Amino acid sequence: MNRALPDVLLRVPTDEDAFAWHRIFADPDVMEFHGGRAAELSVYEELTARQRRHDAEHGFCLWTMLDESGEVIGFTGAQPWPHSWGPTGQIEIGWRLGRARWGRGYVTAAAHTTLDRVRAAGVTDVVAMVNARNERSIAVTRRLGMELAERFTSPRSQEEGHRYRLAL
Repeated sequence: MNRALPDVLLRVPTDEDAFAWHRIFADPDVMEFHGGRAAELSVYEELTARQRRHDAEHGFCLWTMLDESGEVIGFTGAQPWPHSWGPTGQIEIGWRLGRARWGRGYVTAAAHTTLDRVRAAGVTDVVAMVNARNERSIAVTRRLGMELAERFTSPRSQEEGHRYRLAL
């Protein structure tokens, strides 16, 4: 990417961010690789609460992403892998961005900040779990210098996924 990355701010999710995430992620394009539709508001309320706990316990979480004007545009960050399958015990970096901001470099900028923050918290490597058809997220993993470590079939979607890894 030859152009400058945008300024992006990351903050620990607030109770109000659950409403913003629910609204932003109601777009079927945004949710294509996450079940195809937005979850119920209660899911985002639980997720933001869990991320506040992660930040308090680990020093990192899935942070709310804000653009230059302070508008909530998505999330990015890291958390311990939350499922019983896959890279149990590892730290996953992830992101989700509202459709209106795609293609502007927000996720790449925020992901670089995430890597700096998790490295400062003592994390030595991260993984990213990406649907094999999600070309936009695969491009982000490349921009971060991540390497493909595994191909797998997701037990939830039965689709091919990729596990990317980056040593910090």
